[in-house]
Amino acid sequence: MTAFRGTGVALVTPFKEDFSVDVDGLKALVELQIAGGTDFLVVMGTTAESPTLVQSEKELILKTVIEVNNGRLPLVYGVGGNNTYQVGEALKSVPKGVDGILSVSPYYNKPTQKGIIAHFNHLTDQTDLPFILYNVPGRTGSNMLPETTLQLAEIKNVVAVKEASGNFSQIMEIIRNKPSDFTVLSGDDALTMPLISCGAEGVISVVANALPEKFSEMVRLSIQHDFEKARVIHNELLPITNYFFEEGNPAGVKVALAQRAVCQNVLRLPLVSVSTKLSDKIHREMEQLLHYA
Repeated sequence: MTAFRGTGVALVTPFKEDFSVDVDGLKALVELQIAGGTDFLVVMGTTAESPTLVQSEKELILKTVIEVNNGRLPLVYGVGGNNTYQVGEALKSVPKGVDGILSVSPYYNKPTQKGIIAHFNHLTDQTDLPFILYNVPGRTGSNMLPETTLQLAEIKNVVAVKEASGNFSQIMEIIRNKPSDFTVLSGDDALTMPLISCGAEGVISVVANALPEKFSEMVRLSIQHDFEKARVIHNELLPITNYFFEEGNPAGVKVALAQRAVCQNVLRLPLVSVSTKLSDKIHREMEQLLHYA
């Protein structure tokens, strides 16, 4: 598998009890991913609670991941927003050690498709790094249509799209008409195996934070077209996947990471910890998946 194919993980940001960044927890999380079979790392996605982080914290997190990873896995850095020129300036100062950019379609402004194209045309002019588009209408308030994605796929350094629309028809339209060297990645954990069966080539996952061993194995089997074995793992993971998102991301997956002693179950407002009822469900499911005594 080449860069940005297979299992990418959108890393959470571990926090201490005082809500400061937990550097040791972050190091442990990166090591878990490398040992667990993850194919590439994504720093500063929404799962990282990036809207609550100041610039100095983002720089600390990226620096830490670059140092711990030490070139072992391809590293993608999330640089996006709804202020096109500000994002463009940020792209000019991305440090060495970053192998690609993940950039979300502009949120809140609700641009037209023409505006989305102009936004990404400007951003891709500011960097030579490989560029992954990110479509997540549930968060941005606007949908990047297949024809828009396909037009942007013609840009030299646009190499992939993370599709989190949940719209199979839309995603298959992209897969059917995309350039051969353009990669479609699932943005929904639960849809990963079905989308790979349709021609997607991987995922940027939340679930893999806590279960990289099982999730990456499911993805590998799917890419190898061994869907009989992949389906078994897919079905095993469906309950925990639903639990992780039941009360918001990354609240659910942080319960599981605390259970694995990777980091504490601490989030920054406006996000809060999941309910006791859901936490108990996650603990029970994790015990089964990891064969805890």
